[in-house]
Amino acid sequence: MAQQDIYQLRRGWRLQWEAIQGCHVILYPEGMVKLSTTAGAILEQVDGHQSVADIIATLQRRYPGAETLADDVVQFIDEARANGWLAAKEVHCG
Repeated sequence: MAQQDIYQLRRGWRLQWEAIQGCHVILYPEGMVKLSTTAGAILEQVDGHQSVADIIATLQRRYPGAETLADDVVQFIDEARANGWLAAKEVHCG
């Protein structure tokens, strides 16, 4: 994964705040994934428009004291990709 890469949730998957559970969840056809606060904050930024570097910059402005934030974002996005939650946004040149 490169920092200029752009990701989005897989087609048919949706990020949603669940007030009853007090957390973000990913809804998908076969079920739901309950997310940590950190995972929810990261996935709120994964919109198919922002690069990984953009997401890191946005979160660094929001959480200026988080020293390992960049590494945490990269690690989480890698894990989310490995779990099949995210798809790379195809960039069309031309």
